[in-house]
Amino acid sequence: MNSTTLATPSTATSDARPVHGRRRLSPGWFLISPSVALLLIWMLVPLAMTVYFSVIRYNLLYPGERGFVGLENFHYFLTDAGFIPGMTNTLILVGGVLAISVVLGVLISALLEAAEFPGRGLVRVMLISPFFIMPTVSALIWKNLIFHPVSGVLAALWKFFGAQPVDWLAQHPMASIVIIVSWQWLPFAILILMTAMQSLDQEQKEAARLDGAGPLAIFWHLTLPHLARPIAVVVMIETIFLLSVFAEIFTTTSGGPGYASTNLAYLIYTQALLQFDVGMASAGGLIAVVIANIAAILLVRMLGKNLTEKH
Repeated sequence: MNSTTLATPSTATSDARPVHGRRRLSPGWFLISPSVALLLIWMLVPLAMTVYFSVIRYNLLYPGERGFVGLENFHYFLTDAGFIPGMTNTLILVGGVLAISVVLGVLISALLEAAEFPGRGLVRVMLISPFFIMPTVSALIWKNLIFHPVSGVLAALWKFFGAQPVDWLAQHPMASIVIIVSWQWLPFAILILMTAMQSLDQEQKEAARLDGAGPLAIFWHLTLPHLARPIAVVVMIETIFLLSVFAEIFTTTSGGPGYASTNLAYLIYTQALLQFDVGMASAGGLIAVVIANIAAILLVRMLGKNLTEKH
């Protein structure tokens, strides 16, 4: 009995070691290694080329005049006349779109969840549909059908009330870009928040009603705390994508008038493909990557902290 009992753990240990060893020598990593290698090449080769171009003098108008310049391209990009307006407009764009999409997304999701009316499913589909329209197409729709100072919908509305039509893209370029991009990303926020709203415990809401809580109190004390995680997810994902908005600006305002609607992505485009300065554009691209990674790290930490506290 004792010898058998003493032998059992050693036998189990001896049996476990080969299994652990076989797991380490599993051929699974051979199967995924081509995909991992391709992904690394896909990422590292363009990054290495960008780093190389950022430290040399490389202008497409003078292809023969190349030379190592160190951090000179970074200095020129950071001191460029469009850098401060580009950074400011990028922050305005990200902050404005996030504020509109989160606030309206919460309100619309709450109304759709609370209200019962015929065709509610169709309304949900119509609210989400703008998210599937290509940015260039939506920008052209807003530019030619809504914001146009002569034949646009807003111009007709202004004329109906006897007011002078407004050339939105010329007089309020950054506000126009914020509206266009918000129209595209609001459906994403509605989709995430509306899905989260359906998981709200209805028994808590009924108990709150029985205790005399009104709709506003239920919304403030039950619905909003429940939406904390989805809102954090919306903010994180939208911020990462909004830092690289380009098609809407290129299609509507071309960054103008002046630098009034130029963000970092469009500024890098002008350096690379309008001024043909690949070196400075590469330096700007690396600066934009650093800014995007800092924003992503902060948002991921904020989201992780939010999930930990709620858990």
